[in-house]
Amino acid sequence: MKMWSGRFREPLDPEFDQWQRSFSFDRRLLGVELEASAAWARGLFKAGILIDSELKQVLGALKTIGEQCAQNPSIADQADAEDVHHFVELRLQALVGEVGLKLHTGRSRNEQIATDLRLYTRKQIDAVREALVKFAEALIDRAEELGDTAMPAYTHLQKAEPVLAAHWLLAYVAMCFRDADRLTDCRKRVNVLPLGSGAVAGSGIKLDREFLARELAFDAITSNSMDATSDRDFELEFLQCIELVGLHLSRLAEEITIFSTAEFGFLSLPDSLSTGSSAMPQKKNPDATELLRAKSAKLAGLSLQASMTLKGLPLAYNKDMQELQQPLFEAAETILGALAIVTKLMSKIGFNNDRMQSAASTGFMNAMEAANYLVRQGVPFRRAHEAIGQAVRKAIEKGCELDGLTAEELKGIRPEFNGNFSEALRLSSVLSHHDIPGGTAPNQVKQALAAAKEQLNAMREVQYANA
Repeated sequence: MKMWSGRFREPLDPEFDQWQRSFSFDRRLLGVELEASAAWARGLFKAGILIDSELKQVLGALKTIGEQCAQNPSIADQADAEDVHHFVELRLQALVGEVGLKLHTGRSRNEQIATDLRLYTRKQIDAVREALVKFAEALIDRAEELGDTAMPAYTHLQKAEPVLAAHWLLAYVAMCFRDADRLTDCRKRVNVLPLGSGAVAGSGIKLDREFLARELAFDAITSNSMDATSDRDFELEFLQCIELVGLHLSRLAEEITIFSTAEFGFLSLPDSLSTGSSAMPQKKNPDATELLRAKSAKLAGLSLQASMTLKGLPLAYNKDMQELQQPLFEAAETILGALAIVTKLMSKIGFNNDRMQSAASTGFMNAMEAANYLVRQGVPFRRAHEAIGQAVRKAIEKGCELDGLTAEELKGIRPEFNGNFSEALRLSSVLSHHDIPGGTAPNQVKQALAAAKEQLNAMREVQYANA
């Protein structure tokens, strides 16, 4: 029987009936639906709607439903339910009869789905934050292993300046921390309880909403019933947060893809996370990183889908909002899968330290430091920049690096060049001169590693009341 069939004379068109159902995907919410329903039952008992024996029956039945579905998921496959709320009501009635029909007193599916989605999103935020901790840990571990190994940093995909390879990986750690911070902030707005809002005007039963909030570990209750039943800002914010996580993973995936090519040779991909070619026997394809790039596009699409679904909807609940559930489910599952794979990948990648070090020592990577050398001799930077540009051109014509130019050739450009110029161009000297917080000097990177470990430990220690 439908939850709303009393007003209708004709049965639903069978094709439309199947088309408008959501149980095939919102069954993911069964756990949180049972959790919220148990809290509602306790709220009804507190309000005098259920007596003690009825409360015990309802709570026992809700627990049984959860256990039965966990042991035998095919129960849900066989259900003739419109949505997860209908499924629970049907199972509850089957277990405790008429008492089960009392549970919907003062409650609407509009507030139920709003509550379930907040509970679900809250759990996913915690899961994604935990996955980010593991990923950041893998990045930090590999950065520590690389020690003082240098590599080229690029701008415009052209060699720019040398950096420590650990500095490169710590850039992605910084992104992880920002992602985690955004999710923590998003969680504050997720963790507000809509139960008690009714269909649109507030429940007709005098319920203790603060009690319900405590039961479900929400920090606060919503302030307006119309907003509460139609608000999906929390979902949009969550989707946008994980869209950024995906974007960061995609940027790393692109660099790993490039750096693992024979032309760069900085990295070697693990066999266990790569595939081959059906035609070319020599190939090892970076399918993991390529899929990470594509998953990022999917996350952006899901975020946009949700935004466009909400755009222009009048208050309060509209059936359009049923279509907001799948983007949420798919995005959460996609980002958790992506983080699991990229964490494995980062822990298994092989680094070619010698190749990176060599690449950081050639291709005029020390040109910026050469200009700074002249600045330290009192030459204005613009003049120094011009002089080193001339020196680079001369070195290209001669087929050498800057340290291959003779003293006479250098003096012909600027008289300030002296005998210690070659020493200033050494890779170790170039790196050490970037000795500023956030810079790539070895001692700064060591401090950054220590700070990242402290921040990682702080992330691990974050505990929520409902975690």
